[in-house]
Amino acid sequence: MKILLVDDEPQFLKMLKFKFLLDNYEVVTAINGKIGIEKAFSESPNIIFLDIKIPEIDGFEVIRRLRRSPITRYIPILILSNFEDQEMIEKGLSLGANEYLVKTRFTPEEVSAKVKNWISA
Repeated sequence: MKILLVDDEPQFLKMLKFKFLLDNYEVVTAINGKIGIEKAFSESPNIIFLDIKIPEIDGFEVIRRLRRSPITRYIPILILSNFEDQEMIEKGLSLGANEYLVKTRFTPEEVSAKVKNWISA
């Protein structure tokens, strides 16, 4: 089981990666949208966690590009963002994200449960 984490905050990436490694998942990371797209195609992740405000290509455009390709169209994408704005949430979901989580409002255990739910869906 492989998870792709796309975020430009090193501490956040490190914390999530550690949690997922403890749960026996393989973890691939990307620090910007361009690398995230490349790794989505080359690594074939089972699920993607994606921030919205990332360098190179923002998270919204990453979702658009991944949803256009038959290779990545059905990979669950969970947005993890600091933004709680309803408009941002609706935009992310309307573009094809499966869930929108606010970084300050989740626990690592909650994220692990979401992975299990989406992977078994």
